Amino acid sequence: MSFKVAAIQMVSTPDVQENIQAAGALIAEAAADGAALVALPEYFCLMGRKDTDKVAARENEGDGPIQAFLAQQARTHGIYVVGGTLPMVCPEPERVYNTTLVFGPDGAPIARYDKIHLFNFQRGAESFDEATSIRPGTAPRVFDTPIGKVGLSICYDLRFPELYRAFGGVSLILVPAAFTYTTGKAHWELLLRARAVENQCYVLAPAQGGVHPTGRRTWGHSMLVDPWGEIVAQLPEGPGVVAGNIDTDRLEEIRTALPALRHRVM
Repeated sequence: MSFKVAAIQMVSTPDVQENIQAAGALIAEAAADGAALVALPEYFCLMGRKDTDKVAARENEGDGPIQAFLAQQARTHGIYVVGGTLPMVCPEPERVYNTTLVFGPDGAPIARYDKIHLFNFQRGAESFDEATSIRPGTAPRVFDTPIGKVGLSICYDLRFPELYRAFGGVSLILVPAAFTYTTGKAHWELLLRARAVENQCYVLAPAQGGVHPTGRRTWGHSMLVDPWGEIVAQLPEGPGVVAGNIDTDRLEEIRTALPALRHRVM
């Protein structure tokens, strides 16, 4: 079975409506090309000028313009829409959950994942500490599709292989991200290909990619990687669509020839 998927690459701004409009155009492009599942990047709806911007834009589950947009896109095009991440209300007023929401082809929500691992990086003038404005999630999440189970992860999660093992067997892993230019150049492709090879599945990684109005530069290189670690499609920088097919026959062929998942002892 072949199932077409697409990763949307964006260079999001501090304006939610501007980002939603840009995302809508790219989703339509991917759907017109035959994608049955379209995934947006982390922070697709808002790359703020300061950490508190995301707190101001947070939504309650089931209510808000960002969620309404994602549901409408899924329903209009009859596809799975993976909403990158958006800020969701959490028990602390000064923080949010950084959340991936998945909507089915009928526009109904079918999965939610709150980012577990929070990025912290300091080198020279570069300094990031997501924990100041984000509350970590606690549980891995998967959802069902016609080509099997799909595992959800977000950006910095990529560095923690134990999260992906907790999924069990999946056909596809999603990694919406906003990798910094520095860390992306060093590790993005390496880690994506490693996760694909060790879990013997496809990996679809929609990313932020370019220089944002805030001055921040993200790495981009949205890509689809197959279970042998080969890059099916990739976009280095700038807005656009990366698409390719999930081939269940290739999944089975690789897992049969090299049954590494069955050889696990820990």
